[in-house]
Amino acid sequence: MTSTDDPAGTTPPLRPTRQRRAVTEVLESFTDFRSAQEIHELLGERGETVGLATVYRTLQRLSEAGDVDVLRTEDGEAIYRRCSDSHHHHLVCRSCGATVEVEGPAVERWTRAIAAEHGYADVSHTLEIFGTCARCS
Repeated sequence: MTSTDDPAGTTPPLRPTRQRRAVTEVLESFTDFRSAQEIHELLGERGETVGLATVYRTLQRLSEAGDVDVLRTEDGEAIYRRCSDSHHHHLVCRSCGATVEVEGPAVERWTRAIAAEHGYADVSHTLEIFGTCARCS
């Protein structure tokens, strides 16, 4: 979902401050998942003065609006990246963070079947796959 796909208007648009624009721009500079601290460090390397709390708040709002994906590493840390608009899952390298977007039609069918079997509606799911990429293994 993107921020324009919010028919109920539950997520107000972010006011485009200089700091928020800087966070959004730095998200375009990498394709793997990064922590808020790593994003904050990238901003500093670019000469941007953005507080870590602002980075966290901006990433949270972008996530709520569907503009970035967030997932939890195996040790519970939240990591972020800008992703495509289509529904997908992620294959993530535990060592270097390399990420591949993958579609899972079998997962989608299974999810619908399980939900229907138990009488559930309006179902969502997440699936993240962690492993070690060919470069790191």
